[in-house]
Amino acid sequence: MTDQDVLNVFLETKALLRGHFELRSGLHSDQFFQCAKVLQQPRIAARLCEALVQKMRKELPGVHFDGVIAPAMGGLFVGHEIAKTLGVVSIFAEKQEGMLVLRRGFEIHKGASFVVAEDVITRGGRVQETIDIVEGRGGKVAAVAVLVDRSGGKARFIQPTVSLLQMEPVTFDPKDCPLCAKKVTLEHPGS
Repeated sequence: MTDQDVLNVFLETKALLRGHFELRSGLHSDQFFQCAKVLQQPRIAARLCEALVQKMRKELPGVHFDGVIAPAMGGLFVGHEIAKTLGVVSIFAEKQEGMLVLRRGFEIHKGASFVVAEDVITRGGRVQETIDIVEGRGGKVAAVAVLVDRSGGKARFIQPTVSLLQMEPVTFDPKDCPLCAKKVTLEHPGS
């Protein structure tokens, strides 16, 4: 899939929103990726994640994965679909008292190689928390895989990162936001 093919899927499923949005970071933007809108359609989610796995195999030839781990909520479906395509286990980290933790009896064995999967990254904080969980249990993160890197490549990890689409939407500090100055309704679409 080309970048334009991926972008078209997001536009057709109304997963790329246009308007005036407050991001989790507190910044404002005229675009917002609501990946839940594209991931609610299993066949489309599967197609996107299969394309992401193909890209991973091309960019990381010979890299072996024992499992996929994703931060909940956004990464759950992406992680599951990637794991299904790779034929490996899928686990997830979830919030508990404001921090991502591993629960539900999920295990990371010493030396096990994981892909961290996420729907969208902006700064990459949840991905880094997930990497820390894997490494803290003696596992190894061999790659990070995301559908959309909206950092424009600025979110960096020690591990190789593969994204299906890389963009950098314009963001504004709320005090300098031209959309606020025009009194465009501010939306909080969630993350």
